[in-house]
Amino acid sequence: MTNMIQSAKDQVADLTQAAYERASAAGALPAGGGAVKATIEIPKDASHGDYASSFAMAGAKALHMAPRAIAQAIVDHLELEGSYFGKVEIAGPGFLNFTLGPKWYGEVLSTVESEGAAYGSGAGGAGKKVMVEFVSANPTGPMHMGNARGGVLGDTLANVLARDGWDVWKEFYVNDAGNQINKFARSIYARCMQLTLGEDNYQFPEDGYQGGDIRELAQGFLAQEGVSFPGGTAEEDWMEQMAQFGLERNIPKMEEDLKKYGIQYDQWFLESSLHNSGYVVETVQLLTGKGWTYEKDGALWLNTTELLKKKYMAEGKTQEQVDKLDLKDDVLRRANGFYTYFAADIAYHRNKLEERKFDLAINIWGADHHGHVARLQAALDGLGLDGSHRLVIVLMQLVNLLQDGKPVRMSKRTGKAIALHDLLDEISVDAARYYFNNRAATSPLDFDLDLAVRQDSENPVYYVQYAHARICSLIARLAGEDGAAVPAAGAVDAAVLTAAEELALVKSLAQYPEELHLAARDYDPSRINRYLTALAGDFHRFYNACRLKGEEPDVLAARLKLADTVRSVLANGLNLLGVTAPEKM
Repeated sequence: MTNMIQSAKDQVADLTQAAYERASAAGALPAGGGAVKATIEIPKDASHGDYASSFAMAGAKALHMAPRAIAQAIVDHLELEGSYFGKVEIAGPGFLNFTLGPKWYGEVLSTVESEGAAYGSGAGGAGKKVMVEFVSANPTGPMHMGNARGGVLGDTLANVLARDGWDVWKEFYVNDAGNQINKFARSIYARCMQLTLGEDNYQFPEDGYQGGDIRELAQGFLAQEGVSFPGGTAEEDWMEQMAQFGLERNIPKMEEDLKKYGIQYDQWFLESSLHNSGYVVETVQLLTGKGWTYEKDGALWLNTTELLKKKYMAEGKTQEQVDKLDLKDDVLRRANGFYTYFAADIAYHRNKLEERKFDLAINIWGADHHGHVARLQAALDGLGLDGSHRLVIVLMQLVNLLQDGKPVRMSKRTGKAIALHDLLDEISVDAARYYFNNRAATSPLDFDLDLAVRQDSENPVYYVQYAHARICSLIARLAGEDGAAVPAAGAVDAAVLTAAEELALVKSLAQYPEELHLAARDYDPSRINRYLTALAGDFHRFYNACRLKGEEPDVLAARLKLADTVRSVLANGLNLLGVTAPEKM
């Protein structure tokens, strides 16, 4: 797909090189300029042109000439006819400042028109396979605010990567095995006992899940079992039934909540399948076979310390730096014979990289898991899977929920968590998805419930959606009142677009492919939010400065096409975010 900013940079390089060759042939410049490595930048100050080449300074040593003399010879031999540029000026020590002309502005409009919904797409992923695993919340209770942020970050990142040429797979890892499921089952059992015998006659476990959802599951279980509970049967004999009953109800609820949130996965992967198939045992045996485990106190340990030392040294740390780190080993199999969550996690990621052959695995994790990142990567390194490069962890900071200017307290342990389904009863899916992706994952997020429902320019999602709706209304109004229709790009005379607001708006449109690529490269989909907010702002400034009604036909046509092109790109970006682009507001 076409990146008009890169096309302009490429043309600066081609025009400059051609001018040098003509100048050299004419004797105005010596030979030796063919190897000059010039930079081409976009000046921060628009008065310095649109693109600046350092060819003259970069070539001074090879050509044995002053940079400004080189620059003058280049300018004297430049041929801009038919190019994207209207003029070139020399500035400072010898910068060649190129100013864009109508041809480039017209081609931006044509490119957006011809590429349609695919505009902005790139080839950064080169068709390689990537799995984005996100949310992966324990199925022991309702999903909460942290899951809400991780959900939109993961889903939007997956969308961005797909548009940048990756073959994307979205996955939810269901932790349906291990200690948390045992605690889940015991919590349901305890509530069943309390409902049967009375709360004062059965003590609820101190570490149990105390949410109201556990009580509801217990009531449902008792209704199903009838008089058979407890029936003299020991607690341990109920555990598997309790766990299965709870999971069969909680997992579909999670799927339903996420579907309402606009998220659907390619696969819900069960942790239990790794244990039942023997894949966890096999993975640990592979680590043992490679010499990375040892036994102590009846348990099997991973020599994480040595694996991390090897990883850090390969990354450039010195021996002294590594020695100062507080490195510790990890248990893979406890003395009681049970395999740890870490062992299952290694097996799961081996499954991603080795069995299913994903080139890259990306996980969205809470920041509290930061200590786990390097250890998991190192374990995969130990298996020969290059986890240090093929496993990327995007760490997500906390969400602070505000209402009436005050924090809304959340506590999953006390049953007072703000659940995702409760949040979506208060605000729209559009507002939730836009807000949770409005800052980089590395930044804490203040989510203002009052602001999220406001219908004014202070609300960022409203601000962007309003720009789209405003353009739709404008086009409909002009069509109804004046019979004006949006022209094809080829019928527009871009030379009539001369106002600063018009030119800035076209440049903003051209920036979209670059923003999308950078969002994919940096695993930062919030770049799309910032871009859309900036584009909406540029449109509002254009709308206030450049009238349409009553203008000359060629000016009206160009401005109408420009407005409609903005509408198209706003809808494009909002679609990536999973946010609607309304035609009326």
